[in-house]
Amino acid sequence: MSAETFRIRRATVDDLATLKSLWESMRLPTDGMEKRLTEFQVAEGPDGRVVGAIGFQVSQRHGLIHSEAFLDFSVTDQVRPLFWTRLNSLALNHGVARLWTREFAPFWSHNGLLIPSDDELARLPESWDRNAEGWLTLRLKNEVAIANADKEIDLLFSAEKQRTAAALDHAKIVRTVVLWLGTLFALGLLALAVWLVFRHRLSPSGP
Repeated sequence: MSAETFRIRRATVDDLATLKSLWESMRLPTDGMEKRLTEFQVAEGPDGRVVGAIGFQVSQRHGLIHSEAFLDFSVTDQVRPLFWTRLNSLALNHGVARLWTREFAPFWSHNGLLIPSDDELARLPESWDRNAEGWLTLRLKNEVAIANADKEIDLLFSAEKQRTAAALDHAKIVRTVVLWLGTLFALGLLALAVWLVFRHRLSPSGP
């Protein structure tokens, strides 16, 4: 079968039973996987059956390729390139700067995921276990430039937030002053009206 025969899509709740069977057949841990269902992409064969799945988790501009599983390994040569295309698209959409995996199939190293240096490994999110063996990585973007850009954006947002807060404080002060002036003006009119009434009553009546 050619690659065009298969379709890659996001996993849904309807795929859960099939995915559990796949994970169990690959001896992958299934605990908690149901809550992470949205991380998975599945490959459908021409008959609509799920023939493979792969997970993609994003953390701190890092993307983790994990839990690759196939119902039939004879389709891996056709399906893996499709998974790879989808994963690159997801990485782009999420602003991922670096990919990581512990998948050991030669396909991944052939597509640029290599053993990380100590410096690169130090960038791995702690939740992904830096002490585990078999890590491969691929830089997609300049991480230093992205980190600097993120800092600049944070500074801009912070400055804008401060300006907005200052403007709101100024508006509150102006509103308070206007309210007090309006109150004083109203009291002044009331006092004038009372004075005019008393003056009219106290003025002598005509003949």
